[in-house]
Amino acid sequence: MKDKRKYSTGQLFNFAKDSYLDRTSRPIYAIVFLLPFIIFYEVGTFGINTDVLNQSQTRVVAFVWLQNLLESLGFGGKFAWVAPPLAVIAILTALQITSGKQWRFWLRDILPMMVECILLAVPLIVLTLFMNRPAVPQDSISWFDNSAIRTQIESLPSCSSVADSNLSRLSAEADGAEQSQSLLANIVTGIGAGIYEELVFRLILICLLMLLFQDILRLTHKNSIILSVLISAALFSAHHHIDFLSGQPNASDPFNLIRFAFRTIAGIYFAALFAIRGFGMTAGTHAFYNIIAVSIAARFY
Repeated sequence: MKDKRKYSTGQLFNFAKDSYLDRTSRPIYAIVFLLPFIIFYEVGTFGINTDVLNQSQTRVVAFVWLQNLLESLGFGGKFAWVAPPLAVIAILTALQITSGKQWRFWLRDILPMMVECILLAVPLIVLTLFMNRPAVPQDSISWFDNSAIRTQIESLPSCSSVADSNLSRLSAEADGAEQSQSLLANIVTGIGAGIYEELVFRLILICLLMLLFQDILRLTHKNSIILSVLISAALFSAHHHIDFLSGQPNASDPFNLIRFAFRTIAGIYFAALFAIRGFGMTAGTHAFYNIIAVSIAARFY
């Protein structure tokens, strides 16, 4: 019983009771912290200009998977549209109940949580720059020239519907208003990716893999964790390049070894963050990374 409690879903470390780290790792904090992001994603998806919405495919792949699953179970189309955000809240509420932790929430923790998520996204930005640095440095070429930024942003760990190529094309061809619409579409998509990809690939997939390896196959806990993290990270990376449902390659994001390696490393990073800080901080970090990445792209294109 002790081991089951120790290795249950959520962070692995027990922080000092009622400390900032302890409070913000609770599922109730994840609900309150992510709720504005969920609302922004839903409102933003329907509020963006239709042409831009269609070009940038703002509905993230993980969100669509949840929709398709619900529709296949017999739920109506209208319910399937609102069910994914409700599923996030329901799962986190269940985790809060089963955790036995306090329900009290302090609003003063919100700003530090946002700052922490931004700081936790910085290592991924640095990793992007490092992995996509010029093969032969040239003094005459700025590290942050357009071509370097374009290459770096192609590696952001978000869903395949993030319009990397669309962003650069619209920036070159469209006026200021359309460029702003394109940037907003990518920000909305990045926020959705942060929430729903973390839900699918960390909160759900890792738990299912742990159940398979540890409880069914009877592997050691250490080996179960290693396999679960590596497999979830590889699948997280692969789904950007291929549609798992149809088996077709993603034409807007063809396979690239550097991007695949980066996203796999990012998946491992998010898994470690999930184990230490819980779902809310992980989803927030993923979302803020996407926001920073597309904002850098928009600034330097």
